Amino acid sequence: MKKRTAILISGRGSNMRALIEAKQDAYEIVLVVSNRPDAEGLELARALGVEALAIDHKPFGKDREAFEREVDAALRARGIELVALAGFMRLLTPYFVRRWQGRLVNIHPSLLPKYPGTDTHARALAAGDAEHGCTVHLVTEEIDAGQILGQARMDVLPGDTPQTLAARVLELEHELYPRCFAELARR
Repeated sequence: MKKRTAILISGRGSNMRALIEAKQDAYEIVLVVSNRPDAEGLELARALGVEALAIDHKPFGKDREAFEREVDAALRARGIELVALAGFMRLLTPYFVRRWQGRLVNIHPSLLPKYPGTDTHARALAAGDAEHGCTVHLVTEEIDAGQILGQARMDVLPGDTPQTLAARVLELEHELYPRCFAELARR
């Protein structure tokens, strides 16, 4: 039986699309939630036949946990078993991370443990790294520090910029994320 899965997004949803279109036997995307009502990925999810829900974080002000309780309620009401973060640009509180521990997955644009957080491509270039890539990992309370489920690597090319690296890493993400997510769902 496929695991009922939700994806949390904040933007255009390219990794969301990759997860939906992968047609894996282990999971089924049944819900997409965005913290931004204007996120392009919401319309894309609907076009792909998936329920899409906006839960705007702004009315909650600085009370991040109250926002997450609303998201959690939506997930539980739909019988969600696994959650994928795909460009969800909010730091999660311990409440939400603990609630979904072992079932909450993220994709990060670096070869963790190198470069947790933001600006990963510029940081890799500044360090003179010969290779770069992406990591799928379980989410923990510490940012980008959870158990690694898989990585994809590529060479850094002469003349690469943060933008060219970002575009090439994104292609790797689209292949890696569905594969690693399916492996987790089969457990």
